[in-house]
Amino acid sequence: MHYALTLAKKAANEGEVPVGAVVVRDGMVLGEAWNCPIGSADPSAHAEVNALRAAAKHEANYRLPGATLYVTIEPCTMCAGALIHSRIDRLVFGAREPKAGAVVSQNNLLNHPSMNTEIRYAEGILAEECSQIMTEFFAFRRQQKKQLRTKTQTKNLR
Repeated sequence: MHYALTLAKKAANEGEVPVGAVVVRDGMVLGEAWNCPIGSADPSAHAEVNALRAAAKHEANYRLPGATLYVTIEPCTMCAGALIHSRIDRLVFGAREPKAGAVVSQNNLLNHPSMNTEIRYAEGILAEECSQIMTEFFAFRRQQKKQLRTKTQTKNLR
């Protein structure tokens, strides 16, 4: 999870929502990524999806049995679906995502009766650190917007 946090910081440095993800099997990193939907102009470019893509390419297989995905924030609906389709064995996430979390917060998609695969999951790993990077990022973004509004208002007064 420490490595996923490092990747989340890369996302933040690029102006992206700071989420990092790593796919591991038998102690070996198969794929890693961070959020980049803004920079790539791709709404599906979430950290989890990109890490799964990298791992699948590495393995030359769209299925990733026996692998674990570590991600800093609880996956959304799209990412939970990608986990299911990849047949990932286990999910480990840091902090819950109260608005869009699809594993425990808003939905429980991994345990939905219609799912044809079982994904074990654990939550709360380095939760405070994972939550803190999100809080700081969005506080910074709000501050930037406030400064822009103030600058615009000042300019309009001239």
